[in-house]
Amino acid sequence: MDVTGLRIALFSGNYNVTLDGANKALNRLVEYLLRQGAAVRVYSPTVENPAFRQQGDLVSLPSIAIPGRSEYRVPLGLSAAARDDLARFAPNIIHVSSPDFSARAALRWAKKRRIPVLASVHTRFETYPRYYGVGFLEPVLERWIGDFYRRCDALVTPSPSMVEVLREQRMNRDIGIWSRGVDRDIFGPERRDPEWRRSLGIADDDVAIAFLGRLVMEKGLDRFAQTIDRLKDRSRAPKIIVIGDGPARGWFETALPTGKFVGFQSGADLGRALASADIFFNPSITETFGNVTLEAMASGLPVVASAATGSTSLVEDGVTGKLVPPGSADGFADALAPYLADAALRTAHGEAGERRSRDYSWDAINKVMAETYLRLVAASS
Repeated sequence: MDVTGLRIALFSGNYNVTLDGANKALNRLVEYLLRQGAAVRVYSPTVENPAFRQQGDLVSLPSIAIPGRSEYRVPLGLSAAARDDLARFAPNIIHVSSPDFSARAALRWAKKRRIPVLASVHTRFETYPRYYGVGFLEPVLERWIGDFYRRCDALVTPSPSMVEVLREQRMNRDIGIWSRGVDRDIFGPERRDPEWRRSLGIADDDVAIAFLGRLVMEKGLDRFAQTIDRLKDRSRAPKIIVIGDGPARGWFETALPTGKFVGFQSGADLGRALASADIFFNPSITETFGNVTLEAMASGLPVVASAATGSTSLVEDGVTGKLVPPGSADGFADALAPYLADAALRTAHGEAGERRSRDYSWDAINKVMAETYLRLVAASS
């Protein structure tokens, strides 16, 4: 069998509901598979006004909004209509992208029919409780997730560092890498726009630190703000550009009263905003890869990031940026200070990161996924 023989049922928690790194990656994968001649059917919650136009055919799943985070939906299983559609589509492989109730129903459906199931791991869900005051639930959530992943035929995740974490957690024996690419038509040092910077009140000789991502607490917003306060205490007051939006925007604006909040950006506007900063700071520990880190590298920025899954596979410490033990505001401030003071260091590490980012091609990466599907289908025959 080749790719044209694949019939893939993809289960997603929020396929076109929210524009985030996981959903962008899944849509790019579906576009690639359809272009190669595979048959793909996507099952996901839907909303009246999706965040973007999705790739492929989409079947709606029953769902509810997450309390306090209504931009995300929780799939509640498989409706009779979805089950009938799945049976008519007759997939030869099922791909699930989050350990939710619909994915669990799809896993049971597939096991009864001896259809292989591949799970892609996009975020460290088990770490989320610590950001909402219920950290004691982490072990319970990890066991619940592990019970699901161990029943899948294989897992894929974006980075070698995340593969190591999943193996340590004994989530599965068959764990591969589905990396991420970067859109060179959007991201690059040439997108830098001094006039746009000036319109924000950032002078040409100012040094600007960028944050890019959804404004939610699990992205490390508290640590970011604490670090900027540490720098101010040391008489270093960098400009801050915050790119993105989300439910914690109000909290972040209060914590960073001098920050320049430019809101959600996309396409050429996103490339311009990112390249117009001087340093990228990513304190998050929840990513399995860190699309925003790769995009910053492609934009020619040195990166200061948590030494956590994702970033440790992208950032070469002392060459393209600095890796700091998670949670240390003083450590982050120590890592950022040399970049604030030394333009030559910013340039050298930014250029090194841009060169490294050129290794990430979307078609080559998604070809690996197609080969993984074919391997699992062949093994189940």
